Amino acid sequence: MLNGLLTGAVYGLVALGLTLVYGVLHIINFAHGALLTAAMYGAYVARTALGIDPYVAALPLAALFFLLGYAVQRLVIGPASRGKDENILLVTLGLSIIIENLMLAVFRSDTRSIDAPYAMDVVEFGPALLGYPRVVGFGATILVGIALYLLMTRTATGKAIRAVAKERTGAALVGIDVAHIYAVTFGIGTACLAIAAALLLPSFYVSPRVGNAFVLVAFTIVVLGGMGSVVGALLGGLIIGVVESLSGLYLGESLGQIGIFLIFILVLLVRPTGLFGARA
Repeated sequence: MLNGLLTGAVYGLVALGLTLVYGVLHIINFAHGALLTAAMYGAYVARTALGIDPYVAALPLAALFFLLGYAVQRLVIGPASRGKDENILLVTLGLSIIIENLMLAVFRSDTRSIDAPYAMDVVEFGPALLGYPRVVGFGATILVGIALYLLMTRTATGKAIRAVAKERTGAALVGIDVAHIYAVTFGIGTACLAIAAALLLPSFYVSPRVGNAFVLVAFTIVVLGGMGSVVGALLGGLIIGVVESLSGLYLGESLGQIGIFLIFILVLLVRPTGLFGARA
């Protein structure tokens, strides 16, 4: 259960970007998994080519991917969508295909990993032995969650984001640049992915399609926590991490994700709004 909580925290960080974009733009970003893959390759290159530890590279990668996310939303998704949500879905799907094939062309289909000296280290927690990368991931996710909470509640940008999420037309009428806020939100979601990628790489591998597996879990977390709920994404990530861990224990490692999708189906049947979601 402890290891499930630690893993679920990083899942929650991946889901955070997905739910943030949905909460403001009201669309599902199909390029989410491909952007996570690109971020993991960014951390991989930082380690292998520049000798920078993934944990050290997390903040520079977050800044870089914020700018990338901002540019993609402002220059590609926004103009190509022409204000129609169905167009946004198609554009993000197209971006996903392009990014995945670029990664395939540059890095080939080989599975790659890094040799981090602390990858196999453990932290003693009473009778339990916890993986050091998972402990770091849990702590970093908590810090990101606190930083995001402060951003959303204590800054003018955060208030503008919440205003646009609540009422786009009303926000525009009081002088908020809605297109800019859309791009900032997309950039923040992409920055969360970059941090998650840096936290994952020391104990995980990267390949051109690895992000898709995480997005399936992240989407379940978003549904469980409530579409658009930041708190729901983090709490849902912890719950899903524990469910996956216990399912792997009792059903076998290869069947560990059965529990996740059972939760997904049950939530859709019993409480479609999720834990913290609201009806439209």
